Amino acid sequence: MSRGEPDQELKKAFLELQGKMQETNQKLRIADVQVESLKKQIVHAQLTDKEIQSLGDSTRVYESVGRMFLLTDIPMVRENLKAKVGKCNEKITNLQSNKEYLERSMQESQDNLREMIKLKQSVGVI
Repeated sequence: MSRGEPDQELKKAFLELQGKMQETNQKLRIADVQVESLKKQIVHAQLTDKEIQSLGDSTRVYESVGRMFLLTDIPMVRENLKAKVGKCNEKITNLQSNKEYLERSMQESQDNLREMIKLKQSVGVI
């Protein structure tokens, strides 16, 4: 009977780790998708800025605000695009650090399970 109890404990720990790993992998995939989306937004903003840069100062430009467009001067549009790029870069940095934390957490959980298995094996051998 005492032999079966550690196996149940190991099985429970393994199932918990498996669930945690699945959840972590899902979070990592979501973070990757978000990073790619933000990178696309940065490229879009940079291309828009490049096109606007070549326009004359007297050109009328409109900026999207919700479901409408407002007449805006070129320096303001370019400033808003640069702010958007900055926010996207900041979000990417946050997502990358969150990904690193998730990966470390998953690795620690795996290491803990390995240690538990080794401990159970050494106790069973002695």
